[in-house]
Amino acid sequence: MKLSVIKLDGKAAGDVELSDAVFGLTDIRGDLLARTVNWQLAKRRAGTHKVQTRNENSRTGKKMYKQKGTGGARHGSRRAPQFVGGSRAFGPVVRDHGFSLPKKVRALALRHALSSKVKAGDLVVVDNLTVKEAKTATLRATFGKLGWTKALIIAGPEVETNFGLAARNIPHIDVLPNAGLNVYDILRADKLVLTKAAVEAIEARFAEKEAA
Repeated sequence: MKLSVIKLDGKAAGDVELSDAVFGLTDIRGDLLARTVNWQLAKRRAGTHKVQTRNENSRTGKKMYKQKGTGGARHGSRRAPQFVGGSRAFGPVVRDHGFSLPKKVRALALRHALSSKVKAGDLVVVDNLTVKEAKTATLRATFGKLGWTKALIIAGPEVETNFGLAARNIPHIDVLPNAGLNVYDILRADKLVLTKAAVEAIEARFAEKEAA
């Protein structure tokens, strides 16, 4: 399929041919997208929340009173969770919340996410992303003219220095290199902006996987 290419000033810059195998999927599978987003969000969780367990509580472990003859329930330690100052029962401990997801599933989900943007008309291809000066106000005005209010911008192998500096303080605008392309950021952005170099890299990446 063909898609028009624009320059950063909004002028036309020709066309680009998009691979149907990567950008042309018509039956978008929401289950794959949901699985991949859940996998991404689980991986980013710190898992550092923790409470003191009974063996870590500094309160005395001496038996409270004798086992029999008091008329009260049997207890052995004030560290037990039913007492004030005792440890919490079944509290959180440090752990990894991540789980495994096959590479083929992740790759397929990325293709579905890219195709969903094309299908919705929210994919924009630009010639390149370079600016003369790192001026946030100027770049914000440019984005406003283009209608990029909440966008994920994939700038190519590397983000041009001035463009990255100018864009980093603009709300709801994320600028990443090719390696940062991911399903979660694609889906939460209103517009997906790719440079021609990014399109070539994405298609080459999937072509290598199919060849393997």
